[in-house]
Amino acid sequence: MLLNSKDFLEIKQLTVPEIELILSTAESLKEISQRDIKKVPTLRGKTIINLFYEVSTRTRTSFEIAGKRMSADVVNISTNSSSVLKGEGLKDTACNLEAMKPDIIVIRHPAPGAPHMLASLLDCSVINAGDGAHEHPTQAMLDLLTIREKKGDIAGLQVAIVGDITHSRVARSNIWALTKMGAKVTVVGPKTLIPPYIEQLGVSVSYRLAEVIPKADVLMILRIQLERQHGGFFPSLREYSKLFGLNLEKLKAAKTDVLIMHPGPINRGVELDPEVADGPYSVILEQVTNGLAVRMALIYLLLGGVDI
Repeated sequence: MLLNSKDFLEIKQLTVPEIELILSTAESLKEISQRDIKKVPTLRGKTIINLFYEVSTRTRTSFEIAGKRMSADVVNISTNSSSVLKGEGLKDTACNLEAMKPDIIVIRHPAPGAPHMLASLLDCSVINAGDGAHEHPTQAMLDLLTIREKKGDIAGLQVAIVGDITHSRVARSNIWALTKMGAKVTVVGPKTLIPPYIEQLGVSVSYRLAEVIPKADVLMILRIQLERQHGGFFPSLREYSKLFGLNLEKLKAAKTDVLIMHPGPINRGVELDPEVADGPYSVILEQVTNGLAVRMALIYLLLGGVDI
């Protein structure tokens, strides 16, 4: 089991041994998805509820498949077809769901701290699948796994996180995860999209993508989150793409073994040109594959699975 909690809520509170445990467990579970019959009976009789207050494709599908690969019963609840539309609050929804005795509730919510509130109220385990602009811890874990598979070690790597840092829960979780594992992180973007005092998290700041490309072992490109932005943070998407989008011309200055990452969904032609997103340096689809393994590992560890 995880060492210090019944829940998985944020990278910030994880220890390095816990991170290593999750990564090594995920590595061992990847083999299941290569079998002809992609299922093990490890968590038969366990119930997982995916409670998503925001739209999601990769994360929700990944959690659903992860539970089913381990033979758990998985229930998906979208708020556009639930009692939330009738005015039911988060606390009442969660308490009613727990009355049905699930083992894990996976929650994505637009309010930072919502998973933490549920974890303090409920006896079942809670997994944070993204809370507002706070954290997206499973994304950071799958990113660590992908980098470690490709690079062998994370310590000492130069990682540039590029884009909308202010509104990105992926950026926050990755900053915590990468710095804990010994990487040197630089955040890159317009001044309007870089939070003040972010250097206190142990990162460097650059406002010029061209400045960091030659040094980076990993270029982690973020999605421009227009749905979270209230105000003019940059003149236009065209202007943003010109300065901070990654294309083949800019990539000529990169290391020959650089990794290009993106949490998805991609705004093609804005953050990444198609030739880069689908090119030889891109590990975006490997991230998706590893996301399944990481979520299998978390479910397994939280529920104390023994036989695989």
